[in-house]
Amino acid sequence: MKLKDILPLGNKEIILSALIFTLIVVSTFTSRQIRLHSDSAIIASEKTNIQLPDKSNLDELVAVFDKAGILYNKEELYWAARILGWRTFRKGNYSLHGSYSYEQLLSTMAKGIQDPVSIVVLPGITINRLARSLSRQLAFDSLAVMQVFSDSVFLKQTGFNQEELFGRMLPETYLMYWTSSPEDVVNRMLKEFNDRTASAYKNADNDFDLSIDEVLTLASIVEWEAKDENEKPVIAGLYYNRLKRRMHLQADPTINFALGERRRLLYEDYELDHPYNTYKNYGLPPGPITNPALSTIKAVINYDHHNYLYMVANPEGGHTFTRTYEQHLVESEKWRRWLQKQYRIKRQREREAAAQLNN
Repeated sequence: MKLKDILPLGNKEIILSALIFTLIVVSTFTSRQIRLHSDSAIIASEKTNIQLPDKSNLDELVAVFDKAGILYNKEELYWAARILGWRTFRKGNYSLHGSYSYEQLLSTMAKGIQDPVSIVVLPGITINRLARSLSRQLAFDSLAVMQVFSDSVFLKQTGFNQEELFGRMLPETYLMYWTSSPEDVVNRMLKEFNDRTASAYKNADNDFDLSIDEVLTLASIVEWEAKDENEKPVIAGLYYNRLKRRMHLQADPTINFALGERRRLLYEDYELDHPYNTYKNYGLPPGPITNPALSTIKAVINYDHHNYLYMVANPEGGHTFTRTYEQHLVESEKWRRWLQKQYRIKRQREREAAAQLNN
C-alpha cells in the first residue's frame, strides 16, 4: 500500500512542506555553524598590529579593521558577534597575521588577551628623548613618563634621585604590554639593569675600587665620549688614571649636561658654575649624565690598564691618546689645524655654490 492511498491529499502536502521547511532550517543552521566557526572568517594577509586605545564597541572595532585592511564580511561579523555575545573589546595591542574564526578573534579581544610589543631603548639619550620614544611605542604620553622621573614618592621607593634612576634605564629591546603604565615600564628597566649589571660588577677582573653608582656615572661619560666601541675601555682607563692622580676629570660631556644641550663648547662654557663641571670640581660628577649601554658599563668595570692621561679627537672619528701634556698639545694642534682646513673647504664650497646661483 502506498502513502498516497493512506493520507488525504491535503495531509500529504502539509507533510511535504514540513519536510522541506525542516531541511531548510537544518541547512541554514548547519551553514551558519560552519560560517560561525570557520577558521578563515577574518583574514590579515600581512602582520598587523591592531591597537584599541580605549574600551571599544563593535562599530569602533569595525572601523579599526577597515583602516588596517583586515578582510572580513561586515554583515556576517555583526551577526557572529551577536550570536557569540561579544559586543565590547578591551584596550590593548593585538597582533594579527593569518586567518581566524569569529570566536577565536572576538573572544581574544573581548577578554583583553593582548600581544606584547617590542620596545627599543637607545643609549646615550636624555630623559626627554626617552619620554618621547616610549610615548610613540606605548599607550601613554611623554608627560606621563616625565612625571615618573620627577615624582618624589616614586623616586623614594626606588632609592635613587632622578639622574641615578635615569642612568639605570638600560638600553635594550624589551617586550612589554602596550597598556603598561609608565611606572611599570621604568621598574621593568630598572630590574633589567640590576639583573644584567650585578654579575658584571661581581666578576670584575681588575683591582676595582669604584662603587656601582660610580661605575654608572663614569660609564655615562664614556658613553658620550666614545663613538668607537673599541675605545670605550681605553677612555675608561684614562679617566680612571685621572681619578687616581686626583686630577680634574675635564670631561666635556659633563659641561654639555650642565648646559642642557650637546654642542661644540665655547671657552666661556668651561667657566660655568655647576656641580657637573668637571673642569672646576674634582672627582666624578654627582650622578650619571645619560643612560650607558651595558657594553659601556662592562668597559668601565674592565677598563684598560695604560698610562694615558690625555686624549683629543682625530680626523678618523676616534681619539688620539697621549701620556704627557706636551704630547697632548702637539696632537691638539694637529686637530685644530685639521678643523681649520675643513672650515676653509666648507666656506669655499659655499662661495662656489652662491656664485653658481647668481650666474
